[in-house]
Amino acid sequence: MSDVEVTHCGYIAIVGRPNVGKSTLLNHILGQKLSITSRKPQTTRDQILGVKTEGHIQAIYVDTPGLHLGETKAINRIMNRTATAALKDVDLVLFVVDADRWTEEDESVLQKVKFASCPVVLVVNKVDQLDQKDELLPRLANLSERMDFAQIVPISALRNKNLDRLERLVESYIPEGMQYYPEDQITNRSSRFLAAEIVREKITRQLGQEVPYEVAVQIEEFVYEESAIHISALILVERNGQKRIIIGDRGEKIKLIGKEARIDMEELFQHKVMLNLWIKVRSGWSDDERALASLGYQEE
Repeated sequence: MSDVEVTHCGYIAIVGRPNVGKSTLLNHILGQKLSITSRKPQTTRDQILGVKTEGHIQAIYVDTPGLHLGETKAINRIMNRTATAALKDVDLVLFVVDADRWTEEDESVLQKVKFASCPVVLVVNKVDQLDQKDELLPRLANLSERMDFAQIVPISALRNKNLDRLERLVESYIPEGMQYYPEDQITNRSSRFLAAEIVREKITRQLGQEVPYEVAVQIEEFVYEESAIHISALILVERNGQKRIIIGDRGEKIKLIGKEARIDMEELFQHKVMLNLWIKVRSGWSDDERALASLGYQEE
């Protein structure tokens, strides 16, 4: 068999505590927005596969919810189980941390990745935010003592800094094997799922700390027509006060959320989008495993 015919395919888990830049990293690697991002932690709730195929090499990235402490609600427990499950049956783990701090939650993730049966690469993100550039080498040396990492790679996912080096390193760990996805497919997630994630991102970006995590988005209609895609999205909240915040004064906030979501959807789907948003109060959904399962939040 000639070298040209040999293909490589492997799974790479991206793990870390909330808000270290895992989703931003995945989006930049793929060259397309797939995972939702926000300054607010825990915006990723599901395991999302991002597929990058370049010639004979296919890298399948698993972007996970941030592993965090304080598993009080059912949704938190499910998010943690989903993230931990991603450590099984992968070829490489990318453990993402902030360059400027190490927290108790980072330590908790470290204790989990120590049990991974594959190499673990420490990805030190946000190096551009260090006050003094000469801080980096001592920090990397300190981090290297925490575990026998396969490699340590400093990056800035947001600034696209050193990602080419990280990708070359990832490729070196991808084994020979049949490629699972067509070369033009970038995710295993449906258009409905991606549409719901876009709406949820706009809510978290617009409202910041005003609305906590008791927000879910369910796509109730997704119809392709020649002129446009018609999408109806139900926004679930737990309290009437949250509903009023999302609607905003004279409906201005919900209009802005809808406008920004529609722009992103049109870019993603390359089609005109007619988007309809409405809000419903369902008390206690984020701590009800049956309700979460109906919304798609369940163990992989």
